[in-house]
Amino acid sequence: MTDHADDDETPDLPPELEQVLRGLTGGGELDPQLAEMVRGMGLDKVDPQMLQMVVGQVQAMFAAPAGDTTVDPVLATDTARKTVAAAGDALASAADRRAAAEAVHVAGLWLDAVTDLSAPTVRGTAWSRAEWVEATMPVWTDLVEPVAEGVTDAVSEAMARQLGEVPEDSLPEGMAGMLDQAGPMLRRMHGSMFALQLGQGVGTLAGEVVTGCEVSLPLVAAPDVVLLPQALRELAAGLEVDEPQARLYLAVREVARVRLFADVPWLSAGLLAAVRDYAGDITIDTDGIEEAVRSIDPSDPQAVQEALQGQLFSPQHSPAQQAALGRLETLLALVEGWVDVVTERAVAGHLPSADALGEAVRRRRATGGPAEKAFGALVGLELRPRRLRDAANLFRALEDSGGPAARDAAWRHPDLAPSATDLDDPLGYVERTARPAADDLDAELDALLRGEGER
Repeated sequence: MTDHADDDETPDLPPELEQVLRGLTGGGELDPQLAEMVRGMGLDKVDPQMLQMVVGQVQAMFAAPAGDTTVDPVLATDTARKTVAAAGDALASAADRRAAAEAVHVAGLWLDAVTDLSAPTVRGTAWSRAEWVEATMPVWTDLVEPVAEGVTDAVSEAMARQLGEVPEDSLPEGMAGMLDQAGPMLRRMHGSMFALQLGQGVGTLAGEVVTGCEVSLPLVAAPDVVLLPQALRELAAGLEVDEPQARLYLAVREVARVRLFADVPWLSAGLLAAVRDYAGDITIDTDGIEEAVRSIDPSDPQAVQEALQGQLFSPQHSPAQQAALGRLETLLALVEGWVDVVTERAVAGHLPSADALGEAVRRRRATGGPAEKAFGALVGLELRPRRLRDAANLFRALEDSGGPAARDAAWRHPDLAPSATDLDDPLGYVERTARPAADDLDAELDALLRGEGER
């Protein structure tokens, strides 16, 4: 009789589900209230194979050791690869790689005629979008790690507080002990969510870029000069420009960037440091996160992600962030402004469609796209050279004043590089940078004259 009574009090559950619940609640007997709650959710009717998979994921979130970083690069890379595969991707053919190598070689010859900035021997190559993801993800994960850590800590704390407000006497036996593990689990869960978002952002960006470093960051290191043939063909078709011209034009721009990053050692470090400084001092909107978390089910990662859209970052930048953002925007503008001017000089007389291609590049930058929106939501940062036209005008003014050597000399030292103030007054910068040479010459003449007078 007693056994039958126990059977009536404790609903039968599939052995797989019962084993999991025992594991999560300390291995003891199942509380009838917990078992009834599980049956009420319909979990006893879930396919056992699917149940085992879900259970494995839940147990991994509870048991997985904390990693060295918040962002899981493997998960981010896998997500990005799946994103580009869903949008359509293909390996570069041997013909694509040969065409890229030839275009990069010609681009180098054309640039030799207009700038003394050089780079170690480079090799032109063609990549698929997935290859670009694999090569650039280490840089992206390094850049967003400070943001991921701050956001994950804030969200985890908010959700842990929400769970902590649940009275323990209202929970089935064994469930209260699970809350002790909630903090680390929630942190890992949101770290995984951030990795998923990063992967989606990089994957979307991979579907848009036409060259390795088009976003003006040193994502691909020399000697590789990378073209993405699938995006290149789409751009050429949209402009009704023949593909070889588009390939040559984009190769010139990319070789110019690679030369700049290689020959100006402080530039790459300055760009990446500005992004890290911006991210490292980002202010998390804890009040907004608290409000979003209060109305969601913490066990539903998709609900968490949707609720937090637009809630992560404080709308106000700190002084340190403002300074980092100013440095970043100025450097991005200087890079692309110099590339614009040098490319104009290099392709002049060679490419009939150069003007149309240049206009297309400017339009792409001005309008942005899904990738820019994705990274705006992820890091609160737009990778757009806002003052590009001012920077290009400054380099043209330097060139008019002292030729290509004066234009390129602006990069010789970070303390001498144009600032945001100089972009407001290009002619003043030209005059100021030209004056020291003139002053030195005057001093030498004065000394020479004084010496002659003494004799």
